[in-house]
Amino acid sequence: MSRTLVLMRHGKSGYPPGTDDHDRPLADRGRREAALAGQWMVDEGLAIDAVLCSTATRTRQTLERTGVAAPTTYVGDIYGGAPHEILEAIRLHAPAEADTLLVVGHSPGMPTTALTLDSDGYIERFPTSAYAVVTVGAPWNRLGLDVDPDARLVGTRIPRE
Repeated sequence: MSRTLVLMRHGKSGYPPGTDDHDRPLADRGRREAALAGQWMVDEGLAIDAVLCSTATRTRQTLERTGVAAPTTYVGDIYGGAPHEILEAIRLHAPAEADTLLVVGHSPGMPTTALTLDSDGYIERFPTSAYAVVTVGAPWNRLGLDVDPDARLVGTRIPRE
């Protein structure tokens, strides 16, 4: 059974004085580009069944701006997570019945997770609001534990107007 994993980096964030990294909000550009990313997902036919999202303010706001209304679980380990932590979060929290899963997180975690699943893939750059689409054959609760010969980085999208 083929599944689709969408790994999205949060939108461009602001840097308000006195705000710690976890609590930084989106900048105006981040809000615009996150909304554009959501529209691109719809245009590509990516029907998101479930979402895992970092607990950071900017990732929550990015998800909100995409317009994706799927059931969402907020996972602290995605914030600052390395690929093995992100894959573990997917194994633990992704609903088994979800065909398409969106994970909203940070860089370098999002692009390196895509390349961990498809070692033959290539990502030239992964700026804010970018997302990678990866098809996988493994069930979510086994993702990253075994080599998945069906895992393919289909492409990356960089929403810009």
